[in-house]
Amino acid sequence: MKAAHPSARRVTELAPGKVNLALFVGPPRADGRHELVTVFESVSLFDELCVEEFSCGGDRVICRGVSGRNLVADAVEALRGRGWNAKPLRIEIVKRIPVAAGMGGGSADAGALLRIAPRLAPVPAAEVDAVAAALGADVPAQLAPGLALATGAGDVVEPRQPLAPHALVIAPLAAQLSTAAVYAEADRRGLPRSSEELNRLLAGLDRALVSGAVLPASLLVNDLEPAARALCPAIDGALDAIRATRADHVLVCGSGPTVAGVFWGEAGGARAALAAEALRGRFPGVIAVDPVSSQASGKMLGA
Repeated sequence: MKAAHPSARRVTELAPGKVNLALFVGPPRADGRHELVTVFESVSLFDELCVEEFSCGGDRVICRGVSGRNLVADAVEALRGRGWNAKPLRIEIVKRIPVAAGMGGGSADAGALLRIAPRLAPVPAAEVDAVAAALGADVPAQLAPGLALATGAGDVVEPRQPLAPHALVIAPLAAQLSTAAVYAEADRRGLPRSSEELNRLLAGLDRALVSGAVLPASLLVNDLEPAARALCPAIDGALDAIRATRADHVLVCGSGPTVAGVFWGEAGGARAALAAEALRGRFPGVIAVDPVSSQASGKMLGA
């Protein structure tokens, strides 16, 4: 391995995973994506990016245990293509967010890299936003972790104030699901809603998402859940197991197969921690998490 330049900088950035507290799917668009109305919430289950500058050579992205091209490499390449002239980078990603699990881990990593980029070399905010949008629908919401209402394909993001106190228990499964396959199954089942219904749900979420609110169960809905359950029957057992812990609400995270339970109230954190302990024998990766409003504001629980 090449030695770092004496003046090289090292930057570490946390990349929080997300849950979709609501995910309403509308009709397909001309670009192949679907119209969405969704609520993203960042949670305190973090990947970690360690970025080191070098004086020469090319950029290198390392993510042990994960094969294939990484969105972080795509983000660096896109920035370079727009004239970003940071020194060559060695980027190591420490993965904690489960892969292909509906928690947006790859998008979170790309968002973290884009947050780091202006610290390493000048780049206009508009260029960062454009790269985020081009990388995928989840990446714009990961630029500023927190709670957000998203529309379009999930790439039109409106930050919102935190909800009432709550915590979540996250139960990853051994299986992985392709987002494209889950959407294809949703289409096959006729699950997407009409544009009119999507607009009605958007108005309801807009009214409900006020500071300190508890979201009603009628809005804590994931339209992809039936498709994910059909492709991964193990999800059913996980949903039942979390319901048995007396979670206030249980849902599939994004396109799955990860399952989450929501615990509202000041005691939500303690209740989620007890649930995680009860579930650990069956789901070894289970963890209790808090919502986070920035990459540094949360703490990992139950790790």
